[in-house]
Amino acid sequence: MTDLVLESLDQGLLTITMNRPDRRNALNPEMAGGLVAAARRATDDPEVRAVLLKGAGGTFCVGGDVKSMAASRAPMTFEAKAANLRRGMEVSRLLHELPKPVVAQVDGAAAGAGLSIALSCDLRVASASVKITTAFAKVGLSGDYGGTYFLTHLLGSAKARELYLMSPVLTAQEALALGMVTKVVPDAEIDEVAHELAMSLAQGPSVTLGYIKRNINNAEHMSLEACFDAEAIHHSRASETADHKEAATAFVEKRKPVFHGH
Repeated sequence: MTDLVLESLDQGLLTITMNRPDRRNALNPEMAGGLVAAARRATDDPEVRAVLLKGAGGTFCVGGDVKSMAASRAPMTFEAKAANLRRGMEVSRLLHELPKPVVAQVDGAAAGAGLSIALSCDLRVASASVKITTAFAKVGLSGDYGGTYFLTHLLGSAKARELYLMSPVLTAQEALALGMVTKVVPDAEIDEVAHELAMSLAQGPSVTLGYIKRNINNAEHMSLEACFDAEAIHHSRASETADHKEAATAFVEKRKPVFHGH
């Protein structure tokens, strides 16, 4: 673990914090690598039942560190540049496919690759004053970290084209109206609300939540029949979990279920 990416596990909730507050958590190769490693650990660790992704210093992530890119003196071949970028981009795929819920705490700003990473998460809690933008066109880049994929699936190709080609800066309420964020809360409440939401998922029937996430991911690219087959398999597997049995018992006994993630 690098100090550019902090990790903290509490009651099944893994909090991953991008930690370059002096650069508004702009992505450099070291931080990108740290995020990929943290996402892999979240996938493999059975103690992790949900993830909260946030940025230090009141900003989520403003995207790639354009200043350091411009100042770079080390020449790289096209192939090396593409390979390095692709390695860092794995964090978006890992979070999107992680069989556990992922919540992004989006405050300050989410731009460029930072927005792409936020869009790879399952839920996004935004602060009232946050600024959200694709940003790429304004710096002469076409986009990375899966933003075009996620926005197209989330909002449709027409709106994705608009947001990428015109690159407007959206307010939290505008993003909420489009469906880009899950909820908007006052700036002073963002830490508490995002943590509370993520913790509620960590304390939920996490195996079943993972199956739900897989079903929705399948719907992005599989046929209806294949999705039906997968739903039947996942539903049957979920019905055999201890969490399902606990939920059924709690329903009969008219009490709140206590889930253990298995």
